[in-house]
Amino acid sequence: MEPVTLTTDRLLLRAPAGRDTGAVLTAVQDPDVLRWTTIPSPYLSEHAQSFTEQLVPDGWANDTTFTWGLFLPEGEDLVGMLSLSRRSPGTAEIGYWGSRDHRGNGYVTEAVRASSRWAFTELSVDRVEWRAEVGNQPSRAVAERAGFVVEGVLRSGTVHQGVRRDCWVGALLPSDLGLPSTAPYLPAPR
Repeated sequence: MEPVTLTTDRLLLRAPAGRDTGAVLTAVQDPDVLRWTTIPSPYLSEHAQSFTEQLVPDGWANDTTFTWGLFLPEGEDLVGMLSLSRRSPGTAEIGYWGSRDHRGNGYVTEAVRASSRWAFTELSVDRVEWRAEVGNQPSRAVAERAGFVVEGVLRSGTVHQGVRRDCWVGALLPSDLGLPSTAPYLPAPR
């Protein structure tokens, strides 16, 4: 599929391209981004170039990973990054980070809601999963503000810098956003 551009009240979500390589490289030098994500560390210019010029376009073209840079529309300042990756039929996994200078403004939460709504309405996704290493409180706060329900801890559920680590897992369903599902859903009795 061709890259899709989304807008929110305050953001422009568009596929990062070659012209954004420098901004991506600069933003990812933040120790918090490197600490909590699985991107290469150290993150070099060739990593940023491969990301913007190969990984992002290939993900869209293969209909497997849909990546957006989160930009302020006025000057297109990069405020974060977000990807939705298909995991199984009807399920996508979301990952994101916010750039240091723009944290605390709710931008990533806004983008998570917009991209999840898009996945539910355009990709026939009925479950968006979120995972984060246990301890990544900022990621968890974004997920919860966006409406995700934290479902538990997956022991040894992620690998970061060659080490298996426990991770939180949560999900957002179409009904959480007032949208219909593509398949019937029968929740467990409470």
